[in-house]
Amino acid sequence: MAKKFSKPELSRRINGDLPEEPVKQIETEKKRFDMLLLELYPSYSRATIQKLIKEGYATIDGEVIKKPNYLLDEDFSGEAILNPPKTEQTERPPIIYEDENVIVFNKPIGMLSIKKGAYLAEPAIEDYGEVVHRLDRDTSGVIIVAKNLKTKSMLQRQFAERKTHKTYYAVVVGHPKQAHALINVPLTRNLKRPTTFLPDPNGREATTEYEVIGQNDRFSLIELKPRTGRTHQLRIHMAHIGTPILGDTVYNPKSPKADRMYLHAAALEITIPDGKRMTFTAPLPESFRDAVK
Repeated sequence: MAKKFSKPELSRRINGDLPEEPVKQIETEKKRFDMLLLELYPSYSRATIQKLIKEGYATIDGEVIKKPNYLLDEDFSGEAILNPPKTEQTERPPIIYEDENVIVFNKPIGMLSIKKGAYLAEPAIEDYGEVVHRLDRDTSGVIIVAKNLKTKSMLQRQFAERKTHKTYYAVVVGHPKQAHALINVPLTRNLKRPTTFLPDPNGREATTEYEVIGQNDRFSLIELKPRTGRTHQLRIHMAHIGTPILGDTVYNPKSPKADRMYLHAAALEITIPDGKRMTFTAPLPESFRDAVK
């Protein structure tokens, strides 16, 4: 007796009554448009390239493509071009240290770390590598960028796990009640002014150690060591204890007139690739000491 199959379709296929299914072709590997341009234009960071693509400054075979994640065949042989708007030639910020994986800059005041939103023609730290952490536009000093995504991930993990050590200096209006103290005041976003933050007992943990190292009858020179890295943390903490940073008109609208915001990132201790634990420093601007003479 012929064997019966519980699955008729399988039986018919074995008997040759159904045609074989076509063999599926293996899909070719794809490459993202932004990653291709990153290979072709290594002087730009990936973040900058993505913004340029979205703003319409990149083409494939003459056609504008505005999607950074647009997929191309791995063996793509067409013409991919990045054509950013012309800007004035500017020198890179002063370099403290550079190797094949990182660049450490002494960021000048007035320079952005990251160009928010649309691509801006003005230079920013992100133009020179992958931004790992940020300094406010009006803060000067040590900032590190990665030259590749693997290094960026390694460095960012250290910031997230609080394995970096940062030292800042600030000139503040007035004199703290204690010469050396720890400020532990949680912070949250200010919903009325979303680009700013404010103290909130239910906010995210924020801790800053400070020490007075000089003063006159109006101002104090303070060394600051943040133990957390919240946005605007140092500025808010110093304003919260009644001694806002000189020139910080956001958290002290009545601040005395000043030529800058007097906050400077003086040192960063971090481990870079190859396991090197290093401390990078940027000299304190003379104007900081002059302010408390």
